[in-house]
Amino acid sequence: MDGPSWLGAVLFLGVQLRALWPTAAMEIHTAKEVYAVNGTNLRLKCTFSSSSPISPDLSVTWNFQPEDLSSHEPVFYYLKEPYKLSAGRFKDRVTWDGNIERNDASIVIWNLQPTDNGTFTCQVMNRPDFYGAVGEVRLRVVQKVHFSEIHFLAVAIGSACVLMIIVVTVVIICRHHRKKAQEKRTEVADTEL
Repeated sequence: MDGPSWLGAVLFLGVQLRALWPTAAMEIHTAKEVYAVNGTNLRLKCTFSSSSPISPDLSVTWNFQPEDLSSHEPVFYYLKEPYKLSAGRFKDRVTWDGNIERNDASIVIWNLQPTDNGTFTCQVMNRPDFYGAVGEVRLRVVQKVHFSEIHFLAVAIGSACVLMIIVVTVVIICRHHRKKAQEKRTEVADTEL
């Protein structure tokens, strides 16, 4: 084998082996979109997986971008312990609800408002895994819960149960009245004899 073709074969083999070699990367998992009722609390779930063991320097950063696409705002930060914001719309409204040992970087937002509509991002960095997708979840704060199929099913089952109780009660009352009427007729017949 001559020089250039041998070198080309080695380079080609190296590229093929690199494609099979696992790369270090962080994967973030969040819901695409969530709905919550105005004034309620919501857990924004963010889980992650890393090709490296969990580092003591693992950090979690949550940010928010309003629907009007104005600048990003900080929501929450975690590095060895949770850090609360000292200012901003989420001050005193966000708490840590994650568990790093279980690959959970979730937070809870309290007292949701319509101004909280927008996109929340969850970013986890675990050395050497700095690269990977940022988890994004779009929040929709609604004024009231929409009447869904589950609500309809709950009302239908509840109504059916109430109807069954009424029917059973009516049957028991009717049997009780028949029995009393039968006893009364038997007493009248015995007294006539």
